[in-house]
Amino acid sequence: MTNKYDYDVLYIGAGHATFDGAAPLAKTGVRVGVIESGLIGGTCPNRGCNAKITLDEPVKLTREAARLNDILSSAPTINWTANVAHKQEIIDPLPAGLTARLEDGGATIIHGHATFKDAHTVVVDDQQTITAEKIVIATGLKPHRLDIPGTKLAHNSSDFMNLKRLPQSIVIIGAGYIGMEFATIANAAGAQVTVMLHGDQALRDFYQPFVAQVVDDLTERGVTFIKNANVQAFTKQDDQFQVSYGDHQQLTTDWILDATGRIPNLDSLGLDRIGVKYDRHGVYVNDHLQTNVPNIYAAGDVLANDLPKVTPAAYFESKYLMRLFSGQTSAPIDYPVIPSVVFTSPRIAQAGMKIPAAEKAGLTVSDNDLADYWYYQVSKEPIAASKQVHDQDGHLVGVTEISDQAEDAVNALLPAIEYQLDREQIDRLIGIFPTIGYAAWHRA
Repeated sequence: MTNKYDYDVLYIGAGHATFDGAAPLAKTGVRVGVIESGLIGGTCPNRGCNAKITLDEPVKLTREAARLNDILSSAPTINWTANVAHKQEIIDPLPAGLTARLEDGGATIIHGHATFKDAHTVVVDDQQTITAEKIVIATGLKPHRLDIPGTKLAHNSSDFMNLKRLPQSIVIIGAGYIGMEFATIANAAGAQVTVMLHGDQALRDFYQPFVAQVVDDLTERGVTFIKNANVQAFTKQDDQFQVSYGDHQQLTTDWILDATGRIPNLDSLGLDRIGVKYDRHGVYVNDHLQTNVPNIYAAGDVLANDLPKVTPAAYFESKYLMRLFSGQTSAPIDYPVIPSVVFTSPRIAQAGMKIPAAEKAGLTVSDNDLADYWYYQVSKEPIAASKQVHDQDGHLVGVTEISDQAEDAVNALLPAIEYQLDREQIDRLIGIFPTIGYAAWHRA
């Protein structure tokens, strides 16, 4: 590194793609700057994962209580206002904690919006000029908005999680992670929910027979699904809103959630000015997370790649860049198995090779009906199953599970998939009994 610039490494964005690596990098003596226009921590801690899982916790409890209604003396209901207040109690301290983590490590935080002036220079809020030897683009994703009349009448995921009162009726446009998770939460809290799909499939990245079970369960609970909705416009009608869709059809609702996805957050960065290659999928990098401009890197959800846009991937990339910039490695990034989960009720979690790819490759795919397994019967789970993929040598190379405990089961199996453990090695892993982790290993 050289003293020619203000910083050795400058990060644009302060989410997981930054702080997980920037703080330890600064501790190595590298001069680190972090520019953030919003809350330190970015999407996941402030308006994503942490907030969502807090809102979902009562949903999980009410589901289990309903199944145990012949044992419990009363059925709990969700107080939406209190739930949102509790969510805020959880996430409000996070930016300060992450700020302290960065600053205690020696990093400098600059608040404002950064725009590239040249490959080594950014301007913050058109006022402060900052230079760096290396710059990391870690600006993540932002909500997509439908390009239709009345689009501003719809709300995004942050708006939903900040609702002080839950509307009586909600229309959700989109059936990806956000659409399906928020449909689950809103329905459990008492709203009348309609989900409008762009095509005929929800959660396209997950095993569709399992997705169908989630959709069927939500349908039985009162959620309406409209496939191939072809949403055309939103209009305001007194205190309500109308969604125009299909062949001149209309639906009146109290609130609209645009959950049509998230797109790279690259507004006004000035990437065209410096020639960084990007498109609607994100920023393109090589196997060292380096863009086509040699001193500029990118990490996290803003990348144009096929990896799941999940926090663990951003974490791993941030840690990799820390090792790269501190001289601890010069090797290309070698991704581990990255799991993903959708927090519906039940959840669907997956890691490693997906079922359709495994079936196409002719690998062994085992079926496990977990609803009959005693540990799942403890809480009377009606929907619980897994499919495991083994290669020709018997190694576990993929797993997909649907259950209320799917994320924990898949987490337990990650070492077997990542390190290609053989049967003898797996048999030596004796977990705590009784736990879902033990049950997952027992089936591996």
